[in-house]
Amino acid sequence: MKSPNNLKRVMLLCCSLSVLQIDDGRAQSLLDSNMSDPNVMQWMQGFPPPEHKRIMQPESDFFSFPKMRWTVCHIRELMPTKQVSRGLGAPKALEYDLDPGIDDISFMPTGSNTQMTWQESLSANYTDGILVLHKGKVVYERYLGCLDELGKHAAMSMTKSITGLLAEILVVEGKLDESARVDSIIPELKNSAFGSATVRQVMDMTTALDYSEDYADPNADIWQYSRAASPLPKAKDYVGPNGYFEYLQGVRKSGEHGQAFGYKTVNSDALGWIISRVSGQDYTRLLSKRIWQRIGAEQDGYMTVDALGTPFAGGGLSAGLRDLGRLGLLMLNGGKLYGEQLFPKQVVDNIRAGGDKQVFTKAGYASLVGGSYKSMWWLLHNKHGAYSARGVHGQTIYIDPVAQMVVVRFASFPKAKNAHIDPTSLPAFEALAAYLLKK
Repeated sequence: MKSPNNLKRVMLLCCSLSVLQIDDGRAQSLLDSNMSDPNVMQWMQGFPPPEHKRIMQPESDFFSFPKMRWTVCHIRELMPTKQVSRGLGAPKALEYDLDPGIDDISFMPTGSNTQMTWQESLSANYTDGILVLHKGKVVYERYLGCLDELGKHAAMSMTKSITGLLAEILVVEGKLDESARVDSIIPELKNSAFGSATVRQVMDMTTALDYSEDYADPNADIWQYSRAASPLPKAKDYVGPNGYFEYLQGVRKSGEHGQAFGYKTVNSDALGWIISRVSGQDYTRLLSKRIWQRIGAEQDGYMTVDALGTPFAGGGLSAGLRDLGRLGLLMLNGGKLYGEQLFPKQVVDNIRAGGDKQVFTKAGYASLVGGSYKSMWWLLHNKHGAYSARGVHGQTIYIDPVAQMVVVRFASFPKAKNAHIDPTSLPAFEALAAYLLKK
C-alpha cells in the first residue's frame, strides 16, 4: 500500500509541475549533486533496468529526491502530453563565441563570507543545463545530470511566464481586453472567484482567492486541485471536478481583488482558459503558432495535460535548453529575432515596466525585496532592470537588458522554493553581467 506522502507526490505532479515536492528541508542533506546524478544512480539503465533502479508508473515516488533528478528530463514517459510543434522548417542556428573565463568568475553568495566561483555554483544548485547568451551569441553552455543537448527538461513554473507572454501579446494586439471581467470572456466562471476579477488581475496574480497552496497541509485546496487535474483514472468513489477548467469554476473569493499579490497556480490555468477562448486555439497550438514555429526552435516542446487533454498552463512545459535561450533572446530584443518582429515591442515594454511593488511587498519574498510581478514575469528592479521567468527547483530564464545577457538554467535542486537558491544564483548572475559588460 502506498504511503499518504507518496500519493500526495503523484497527485501533485498531475496538477502542478510548478511546485513538485513538499519543501520539508530533508532532501538536501541526503546526497550532493554529484552523488545524486541520475547517471551515477543508474536510474532506468539496463535492458530491462533492475527493479530497484526503475522509475515508473504506477509507483508514486518518481518526484521524490533523488529520483526527481531523472524525472525532470522524462516527464512524457510518466504522464500524457501534447506536442508544442516547432513546425517543418529548418531550425535557426545560434551563433557561438564560447568564453572559458566564465567558470572562474567569483562572487559572494548572499549571507556568506566565502567566495564562490561560477563553476562551483553549478554543483551547489544541482544544475542540469545552463546556457548564457551575450549580445546574441552563446558564450557558455553546459549539460549535466539527466540532460544532454538532445534532451528536454521540465520548465515548471517558467510555463506561467510563457502563458503571461501570450496573454500580453493578445492584449497589445487588441484581441484581449485586460480591463474586462473574466466572466465576460468565460461565462462558466461567473459564479467563481475569477468571475468578478479583471483579466489584468489574473495576469498579475492579484486576485482574491479562497485557495491554499500550502503543500504541508493535507487539507489544502491544492490536493483537491491535484485530484481534479490528474489525467489518471479517478477512483470509483471520486465525486469532485474533472480537469482544470471544471475545478476553476468552484474556486471561491476571499477579500477584494487587486489588494495583494498571491502566487497561486490556479491563476495561470484561468489565464490559459482565457487565451484559448479568445484565440480559439488550444494552448499548445497557440504557443506553437505564435512562438515556437517562429523562433527557429530546434526541438518540439511538450506539455502535460489533464484527463480531458487540457494543457497545464501553470507548469506543464518541457523544452530544450537552447530553445528557451531563443525565447530569452526574443524577450531581450523586444519581440524581435533574426531580423523579424514576432510581436510588438510594447509587449516586452509592458512586462518590463513591472507590477505594483506595494502589493508585491506584502507577499514577503525576502530574496526579491523591491521586486514586482507583471504578466507572470518576475521583475527584480535592480540597477540593470533584470527580469525573469522562474520555476521551482531552480528553473530560470534571467534577462539583463543592460548587459545584453540571457541566462537559461534547468536544475533539480532538492528543495522546491527558489528562496533556497537565490542567495547563490542572483549574485552569480550579477557577477556574470559585470564580467560580460567589460567585454
